Amino acid sequence: MGSVTLIPGVRDADSLRTMFSTALSEMYKKEVPLYDELLSIVAKVDDQIASGPLPARHRIERHGAIRLGTAQEMQTIARLFALLNMHAVDYYDLSLVGFPLHATAFRPLTGEALSRNPFRVFTSLLRLDLLPAETSSLAQQVLGKRKIFSDRLLELLDQAETTGLTNSEQEAELLEEALKIFKWHATAQTSYDFYKQLNSVHPMVADIACFPSAHINHLTPRTLDIDQVQEAMQIHGVPAKDRIEGPPRRRCDILLRQTSFQALEERVHFVDEDGNVTVSHHTARFGEVEQRGAAVTRKGRDLYDTLLEKADSIIESKGTAGHGINDDWQRALQEAFSEFPDTWAELRDQRLVYFRYIPVTAPNAPLLEAEGQALKLSELLDCGLIKYEAITYEDFLPISAAGIFTSNLKGFSNTKRKESKGNRSLLEQALPTKILDSTALYEQLEAESIETCRKALGLLAIQSD
Repeated sequence: MGSVTLIPGVRDADSLRTMFSTALSEMYKKEVPLYDELLSIVAKVDDQIASGPLPARHRIERHGAIRLGTAQEMQTIARLFALLNMHAVDYYDLSLVGFPLHATAFRPLTGEALSRNPFRVFTSLLRLDLLPAETSSLAQQVLGKRKIFSDRLLELLDQAETTGLTNSEQEAELLEEALKIFKWHATAQTSYDFYKQLNSVHPMVADIACFPSAHINHLTPRTLDIDQVQEAMQIHGVPAKDRIEGPPRRRCDILLRQTSFQALEERVHFVDEDGNVTVSHHTARFGEVEQRGAAVTRKGRDLYDTLLEKADSIIESKGTAGHGINDDWQRALQEAFSEFPDTWAELRDQRLVYFRYIPVTAPNAPLLEAEGQALKLSELLDCGLIKYEAITYEDFLPISAAGIFTSNLKGFSNTKRKESKGNRSLLEQALPTKILDSTALYEQLEAESIETCRKALGLLAIQSD
């Protein structure tokens, strides 16, 4: 799926996505000063350990997270993200950890778009069907009245999808109106008693239903070394989470590692129907940082899930389950993941990771004497005609996300896996588009790179090993 051109010859959707993510970051800096401090820590760590120039995408790379209340809100946000060349990838069933939510992530799809700016937004939708009947009814009352999209934004969306935007001023206006969706409001749209009633059922129900926007709850930069960032956060007095989520530290990074600083306790004005104001607090937004590794194959993901369960068992056997102490957890992970190969050659040979294959075009590259023939990937690698690099994992780990979320929910710490109550078709009805499968996208990226090599080398075919 290619970029959507909003103004022919002026700016494409990938550029607009960068403008939007940059503006969002600037807004979040003002709202959450600790986020600005986190960016400084990440930049310092990366500058210290970088062995060469960082990829262009690295400095601007962010992911955000929002929570929506209705199918209509999800459908409209999907329209906005489509204009930024961001599309729904993967279904995340958060009922597995006791959250009345399910989610998808909006992100770019193609290698080119990802290299320009891989901005992604993890977008959750409230599952009213998983709530007690009374709570569901109360939530519907307020969600049916709230309006997180301005009339002007809806007008601009309609125009962009039909005739297109006509000038850069309209693009700027679109971004300005879109930012309002993500803005924090210190005045709730419900009374404090109403808020407490929903919050007692689940904090995320209150967070979604009681506020007039889909306030972004974190905006995450990427680092080269999350362990050093975690240590630097603690040194600088940033209230870091007590353990890093995801796989252990490795030579060959896989999937996603995340940590965060604690959610802010924010002052909120709750107004009842008579105009009486109650001032209290709400915890919603926090800081997060991530380290991204290679995208794993289905075989690799099965092995990852198995070893993660083994690490949990090791912790439980030592009597420290649930304490979340990072050193204990990392030791358990290291022990469990000793079974996961940790060289790129082994990962490729065992088909545990997806790779991008690149034709070698240097002047001293070996001459190919098999033009028009079919050769194996291993043969081409052995004779130095192609090389490979791991494809970056662009998506999320729901259990790791749950660990981050629950560590920032006051009085709620249940991350034990529960029986799935997922409903992918229900979320797709809200979009309404099919949710794409990330594994298929990684397979496509790998296959496209092999085809590029085939054409460059003039081969009839390149066979798998």
